[in-house]
Amino acid sequence: MIESWWRVLKHQWLYLNRLDTRATVQKLVAFYVEQHNKHLLHAAFHGQTPDEMYFGTGADISKQLAAAKVAAAKVAAAKVAAAKVAARQARLAGNRAVRCQSCSEPVAISN
Repeated sequence: MIESWWRVLKHQWLYLNRLDTRATVQKLVAFYVEQHNKHLLHAAFHGQTPDEMYFGTGADISKQLAAAKVAAAKVAAAKVAAAKVAARQARLAGNRAVRCQSCSEPVAISN
């Protein structure tokens, strides 16, 4: 696992910056470590950061993520259902508006 972390640190952060002095490298590594530990969510930790896992402050994060996922699925299902109803109504209105020539002209009835 540490090999993966080093690879990401090097290829996705350090190599994108100028590494001209030791102070610059130390500053970039310190920034990356802080961001990694405090802000980057990890799938292995069920959406928690390493700091939340270590300090035990993010115990309900996975529950919050699951609830948000369920809520998003409900909203998406409601939007799909509304779109289907709107499409059906538009299709019905379009079909009802179509008439042939003989039907659209009034028919005169003589006595």
